[in-house]
Amino acid sequence: MKPPRPILRLPNRPNLVCHNSAIYRVAQRTVCCSYSTSSNPPPPPHAGYALLPSRRLVSLSGPDSTHFLQGAITANLAPNTSRTSGFYAAFLNAQGRLLNDVFIYPENTSGTESWLIEVDAKDAERLAKHIKRYKLRAKFNVKLLDEGERNIWSLWRDGDGRTGWTPHALTIVCCEDNRAPGMGRRLILPGGKKPEEDLEETTEESYRVRRFLKGVPEGQDELIREAALPQESNVDYMGGIDYRKGCYVGQELTIRTHHTGVVRKRILPVMLYGTNEAMPTTLEYSPEKDLARAIPKETSIGRFEKRGRSAGKYLTGVGNIGLGLCRLEIMTDTMAQEEASGYKEGDEFKLEWQAEGGDVEMVKVKAFVPPWHPAKQ
Repeated sequence: MKPPRPILRLPNRPNLVCHNSAIYRVAQRTVCCSYSTSSNPPPPPHAGYALLPSRRLVSLSGPDSTHFLQGAITANLAPNTSRTSGFYAAFLNAQGRLLNDVFIYPENTSGTESWLIEVDAKDAERLAKHIKRYKLRAKFNVKLLDEGERNIWSLWRDGDGRTGWTPHALTIVCCEDNRAPGMGRRLILPGGKKPEEDLEETTEESYRVRRFLKGVPEGQDELIREAALPQESNVDYMGGIDYRKGCYVGQELTIRTHHTGVVRKRILPVMLYGTNEAMPTTLEYSPEKDLARAIPKETSIGRFEKRGRSAGKYLTGVGNIGLGLCRLEIMTDTMAQEEASGYKEGDEFKLEWQAEGGDVEMVKVKAFVPPWHPAKQ
C-alpha cells in the first residue's frame, strides 16, 4: 500500500484541505476541492445592473403578429389582457416540450402591432426560423436584430427600502422580472448605452450567481430544448403559463399535467460540497470553491453510500452552487402526503463522473427548495 500523499494546508482557511494536485483520491474516487481567487465571480452586489450578452432579440411586426403569438406561447395575449410592458413566457413544441424561455415586450411603434422577443442568444436564429416556418400566410415580419443593436440589461436592488426606478430617456422597453421575488427589472436600451441608475455595474456571471441562488433557470443550457416539460422547468411557478387561455402549441400535455398529473421533477438550486464535509443547512455561494467547473452537464445525481434510482441530473453551476433537475420525492420533502416518497432527513447525494485521465471524481450535492415555491403541488 502506498503511503498517503502529503497534505497542503491553505493559509487562513483551516477547514479547506487539499493535496498538492488540488484533487485527492479515496478508494479510486476523486473529490474536487480546488480553490481559486479569480476564476469565479465575487458575490453579486445588493444593488447592481448587468449587461446580458447571452440574450438576443427577435422582432415581430405587422397586423397578425399578436394573433400569431397568442397561438404560439404559454402566456395570454387575449384582448381582455392588458400588456403594456414585457412579460415572461415560453414556446413549446407540439408534444408540450420546451423550445425556448422568453421575455416578450410590446414595442411602441406608430399604430403598428410590434413585439420584441428576448431569447437565448445561441437559439435566437433558430427561433426566428421556427416562427417564419409556421407564420404561413399571416401578415407580419420577422427580423433577428443584430448583436449590439439593442442590449438587454438586468437591474436589481435588494432590501434597501427604496422603491421605483429612474426612467431612462433612451429606454426602448422594460418590465419587472417577476420570475422570483427580488429578481429586479429587465431593460432594453440602444447599443452602447447604460442604465442611468445609482447602482453598481457588474458582470453577467454575477447575475448568474443571483439566478442560481434564487433557483431561476434561463436559456437552453439550463432548460433542455425539446426534452423538458414547462412545469419541470418552473415556467408555471415563474408566471409564464396562463392555464385559462385558449389553444396554443403544446397546450394539451401542459393542461393535462396541470389538472391530473403530478410533477415529480423540478429544477432546484443545488449546493456542492466535498465528501469529507458536513451537509450544508443553508444555500451559500463561496467563490473561492471551484467545485462546479469540472462536472459534465447532465451528470446523474445518485445516493451517497446507498443504492437506488437516479435522483436527478446536474445542469450547470459556478463555484459551489448551481441548478439541478431533481426528483422531488427523493431529494426533498415537498411531495404531497398521499404520494410515495423515498426522502429521509439526513439523506446525502453525490455527483460522480469520469475525468479525462480516467479517474473517477465525486462531490456531494444538496438540493434546496426556494421559499417562493408553493409548499406542495
